[in-house]
Amino acid sequence: MKKYGVIGYFKGLVPQGVPVFVLPIMIIVEFIGLFTKPFALLMRLFANITAGTIIVLSLISLIFIMSWAGVVIAVPFALFIDCLEIFVGVLQAYIFTMLSVIFINMAMHQH
Repeated sequence: MKKYGVIGYFKGLVPQGVPVFVLPIMIIVEFIGLFTKPFALLMRLFANITAGTIIVLSLISLIFIMSWAGVVIAVPFALFIDCLEIFVGVLQAYIFTMLSVIFINMAMHQH
């Protein structure tokens, strides 16, 4: 936006070589795409973090429900899920970074 200005930036959203009757729909789709990409990244990260936490909490709640048998079952599974959650967290951080770079590059590069 700094280089092209507000109007020039939005002109870059208009796809080239599109028939005139499709152009209004494509402008709306491209404009909505500006907001859905960051929102999709946000929801992906939130869901992955929340899912791991819910699984660990449900396994730990077995201790209170099943007493000693719950300890024998829940603690090893909770430790395994914690290790798996660390791996998933690292993987999601990598994916988040790569997708952020791709989306920012797509937003900055105008043909």
